[in-house]
Amino acid sequence: MKYAVLFLVCQALSQALMAQSRVRDLGIKMGVLRPGKLNAITDVNGVKVGHVTIILGNDVRTGVTAIIPHDGNLFQEKVPAAVYVGNGFGKLTGTTQVKELGNIETPIVLTNTLGVSTAMDAVIEYTLQQNGNEKVQSVNAVVGETNDGYLNDIRGRHVTKQHVLDAIAKATSAAVVEGNVGAGTGTICFGFKGGIGTSSRVLPGKSGGYTVGVLVQTNFGGVLQIDGVPVGEELKQFFLSDQLMDKADGSCMILVATDAPVDARNLERMAKRAMMGLAKTGGIASNGSGDYVIAFSTDPKLRVKHESNQRTETLTLLRNDEMSPLFMAVIEATEEAIINSLFAAQTMAGKEGHTIQALPKEDVLKILRKYQSIK
Repeated sequence: MKYAVLFLVCQALSQALMAQSRVRDLGIKMGVLRPGKLNAITDVNGVKVGHVTIILGNDVRTGVTAIIPHDGNLFQEKVPAAVYVGNGFGKLTGTTQVKELGNIETPIVLTNTLGVSTAMDAVIEYTLQQNGNEKVQSVNAVVGETNDGYLNDIRGRHVTKQHVLDAIAKATSAAVVEGNVGAGTGTICFGFKGGIGTSSRVLPGKSGGYTVGVLVQTNFGGVLQIDGVPVGEELKQFFLSDQLMDKADGSCMILVATDAPVDARNLERMAKRAMMGLAKTGGIASNGSGDYVIAFSTDPKLRVKHESNQRTETLTLLRNDEMSPLFMAVIEATEEAIINSLFAAQTMAGKEGHTIQALPKEDVLKILRKYQSIK
């Protein structure tokens, strides 16, 4: 009898570990570079992340995630930034100004497709109310989205300005909560429950020792691969495997942060590599998918002052020949962040009784052992 009880206790502990585990907790190591202390975008100095999760009744499954590049007044001290469009079926505000001027002047907010205008309004209000911005008359709010309309009553437009302001206010440099939270509350990835995921990489000292962090909002499809293993095929759940479930549309928002001294031009080059990380997970950037990458540097010496009495400025930037380690860091961190979003997510029921199952982690581990990816 006591052995049966012990077995049940061990089984319960195992299930609890599975429910809250990240990729590396289960022995899956992607890439060759070392993760940061938190293995999160918040490993990049100054970066903060805040979530507001909105779950109401049976039909509302949505939320807001805010990413803040530094503690100061972002409008007065903008950060160098770039945007890369992997596939443009989406709504990402502020892109033309970021492309033209090469910087970001507000917190970056992620939410659902029909919450973008509300989030913009909130970001503008937040910026106008900051000390030092009393004379500001133009704000370029950067807001991205994915469509969570399968699980969420998206037409109800349940995201409010206060939700967005609360997400910004809650932002912290601590470990980032992943899975069914914030902007990832109602998302779907590879036919399983998606969500928010994050990861980071630290370059070796001989390559500068810089940190790269990635945060993703996953809501897309394709043929799932984990560490090169054809998991989607083994689970018999993948794009074109069953014409009754023939859909890979969705979106993926990817944020790349680094403390390396890189300007907008090389940040765009880094952003392009994030799509390579998405491809390594089996994502295909389908026709109906809005796949966007926002990259920024937190190097204080590269901040763009809104007002200056200097006609010129002298910057110290990383040479092109030194960029390859950062490219690899972006690819690795993006791949792991996407898989972390799947491992952290849990089964969710939502609008009209729709239910999306979590990735079956025990089955996935068996598949990875079969292919000798883990022991």
